[in-house]
Amino acid sequence: MPRILGVDIPGDKRVDISLRYIYGIGPVNAKVILAKAGIDPATRAKTLTEQQMSLIVNAIQDGKYVVEGDLRRELGINLKRLQAIKCYRGQRHLRSLPVRGQRTQTNSRTRKGPRKTVGVQRAMAAKAGK
Repeated sequence: MPRILGVDIPGDKRVDISLRYIYGIGPVNAKVILAKAGIDPATRAKTLTEQQMSLIVNAIQDGKYVVEGDLRRELGINLKRLQAIKCYRGQRHLRSLPVRGQRTQTNSRTRKGPRKTVGVQRAMAAKAGK
C-alpha cells in the first residue's frame, strides 16, 4: 500500500481515485496534481515508483493545497469562532441541528440522531386507578 503525506492510499485502484483518500483532495484536484507531476491517471497506485510518489508530494506542496491535519484544524477553528461569537450558525452547530435552513420537524435525522421518545411519567397511584 503506497503512503503519501502520511496516508495509506489503496494500491489496487487508479492513482486519480487513490489520491482522493487524502483529506482535502477531490476529483478535480487529483487530476490537476497528476497533470503537474506528469503521471498517467490510469496507472495503478501499487505500480508507482518512489520518484513518482515524490513528484506527487511535491505537486501537492507546490500547489499550496491544505490537506489532512491542517485542513481539519482550520475547519475546527472556523466552527469554534462561529460558536464563540454566538451567531446563528454557531448555535445550530452547538445544538447538533441543521445549519443551512433545512426543516427539522419531520426530517434531519442524520444531524439529530435517532428519535428520542418523550412521554409523560405517571405516578404509581394514578396507575392503580386511585
